[in-house]
Amino acid sequence: MNDRIDAAILALNARLDGAVLDGTAKFVVPGDGAIMVDSAGARAGNEAADVTLTADGDVFAAIITGDLDPAAAFMSGKLEIEGDMGLALKLAGALS
Repeated sequence: MNDRIDAAILALNARLDGAVLDGTAKFVVPGDGAIMVDSAGARAGNEAADVTLTADGDVFAAIITGDLDPAAAFMSGKLEIEGDMGLALKLAGALS
């Protein structure tokens, strides 16, 4: 695991405090790793998920810090989403 993923896990857990997700999401940052997110919080991992969100490291960092809206990233092609769009929207709402 690398420092970007470690920092992102801490930031995600702080931003998602108390958020209830009805499934499992996976953030994939090519070259850095993957993070699993569910109702228990964020953790390192690369298991199967209901929705997978893929973005490069800079886009991912901007989403996690709140500098980039996940919907805007998706609409501009900077964020790819595969799977349960409803869960992706719920996760985006929790990060806004």
